[in-house]
Amino acid sequence: MNATDWLLTDDGICQPCKAVREWELLREEYRFYRFLTEVEDAIIQASDETSLLPEIRRLVRQLVLNSYWVQTQYSEASPQTGASVLILYDEIGFPLTVQTVTFAPGTVSTIHNHGTWGVVAVIKGREKNTFWRRTNSSEFPHQIERVGEKILEPGDIISFTPNAIHSVEAIGDEPTITFNIYGETNSKNRFEYDLETATAKKF
Repeated sequence: MNATDWLLTDDGICQPCKAVREWELLREEYRFYRFLTEVEDAIIQASDETSLLPEIRRLVRQLVLNSYWVQTQYSEASPQTGASVLILYDEIGFPLTVQTVTFAPGTVSTIHNHGTWGVVAVIKGREKNTFWRRTNSSEFPHQIERVGEKILEPGDIISFTPNAIHSVEAIGDEPTITFNIYGETNSKNRFEYDLETATAKKF
């Protein structure tokens, strides 16, 4: 896999991050439950999001690299929507969303933020991320503008700050499959943006 890590910030800037070399992440029998425990420990120990995201990216890369099970846990994209989501862990009170997402070729997401931090690893296929930011217009507080884009390949990992805005398109001839982990969502701050009307609604 190509060991490339990225960070998308609230201002729509996507910057490369130093990634741990894959040979340093090789583990015997590294299982999903251990990953969840280590993520929870990292959240407890982190002083802020700046220190948390590099560690979560490292743990996600370690999981995808060592766990064949995780690489095979996904569902076929829905013929109606072009997408599907498979929840990998769901426990009341556990403050994380852990899932795989499948996009059929050509499927495009809405423009959205996540209202929390997030880390996404591309397992299969190619994904074009388009980056946006608010224009800080007093007349249209939810108006956004395009900042740039990046094509992610298998092995790439992208992380997000809570108010980072993006949209995703599966490109190429095969489905895109990603492993996604998100913190506890602040629903009041999670939006889906309408570019034409310069408005946003709760996601």
